[in-house]
Formats: sequence, structure tokens, C-alpha cells
Amino acid sequence: MELKEKALLAIEALEQQYPDAICSLVYERPYELLISTRLAAQCTDARVNIVTKDLFEKYRSLEDFANAELSDVENIIKSCGLYKTKAKDIIAMCKMLVEDFGGILPDTVEELTKLPGIGRKTANLVVGDIYHKPAVVCDTHCIRITNLLGLTKGKDAFKVEKQLREILPMDRANDFCHRLVLHGRDTCVANRPKCADCCMKHFCSHAQEIGVN
Repeated sequence: MELKEKALLAIEALEQQYPDAICSLVYERPYELLISTRLAAQCTDARVNIVTKDLFEKYRSLEDFANAELSDVENIIKSCGLYKTKAKDIIAMCKMLVEDFGGILPDTVEELTKLPGIGRKTANLVVGDIYHKPAVVCDTHCIRITNLLGLTKGKDAFKVEKQLREILPMDRANDFCHRLVLHGRDTCVANRPKCADCCMKHFCSHAQEIGVN
């Protein structure tokens, strides 16, 4: 089976399984998605949503964040882990957005990754969800599941992203990545995938290797 054919089967199977392809992070303003995604590194989205409820209530604009006291931001986001680095990045990225970008989030991965603490995963999420442009959000769920499916090889996020860009119909790529997250939490759980219950078991390389029908 050609990789593009398998990718299309995966897209269609996940569309049926998870009709609503939405980001689980709660935000109202575009920059809030940027901040939430930075906080989500090595932290659950559920925890981030709890923390940002207070964070976004206190700091209600980019300027508020740019002028925030580091220790105060650290205290609010402490339960997200890596809070010292994250707080420093949040304030620095908001300052840069205000001073260099006129308070507007860039709409390209290349520009977004110039911001402190922002990598390709976060940049792709913003490009896809805020600007509705083709994007591939290559997080741990995406890497693990596409490896198991036989769509990609390797653990390097950028290399996996490039592989997926070659085989995915890009107008459906962003939603596909959101659905992979849902599938990774529900069925293809790390280290204990429920292959017998998987909607992609009939064409998944891993399922076929272990004899799941």
C-alpha cells in the first residue's frame, strides 16, 4: 500500500471516530493559544486549562504580560512544571510580539519560531488553528502513532513533520493532527495501545505485526 493511500485511510478513519477535531486548550485570544501551548510542554492540557483560567484573568493583554513581574507569573503557573523557564519565555515572547510585531501574531512557522520558547510544534498549531493555513502539529502523539501506523520513521519531530507533509493532503493535515491527540489519549495510549479497539487496525503496521485483526 502506498503511503499516501494509507494516510488517506487514516484520515478517514479518524474523521469517523472523532468528528470534532478541536484543540483541547481553552483560549479566547490568539496570543493565549501561544501561551497555553508553551505551558503544555511536559504538562497535561487539563492542568494548563486550570492554570490559564487564573493567568488570563489577571493578565488581560499582551502588554500586561510584557510588563508582568516574573515572580508573579512563576507563582501562577508553578503547577505546570518547568515554571521558571516557561514564565521567562512567556514574558519575553509577549515583549517581542509588542515591540517587533505590533501586537499581532505572525502567520508563518518561520516568524513564529523567532519568538522565545516557541518551536515548530507550537508554531504549526498557531498557523493552523488561528490562521487556518496548512500545518502539521508534530507532537508526541503524532510521532508515536504515525510511526506505529507505518506512515513515518524516527522520533525527530522535524523529520517526522517533513515526512507527513509529503504524504498528507495538506487541507486536512491540521485536523488529522488534532485527531491523533484524541486517539492517543483514548485508544493508542503510550506503552499500552488498545490495538483490538483501534479504528485503524486493518491497515496499521504495528497491529498487523502483532496479529490483530
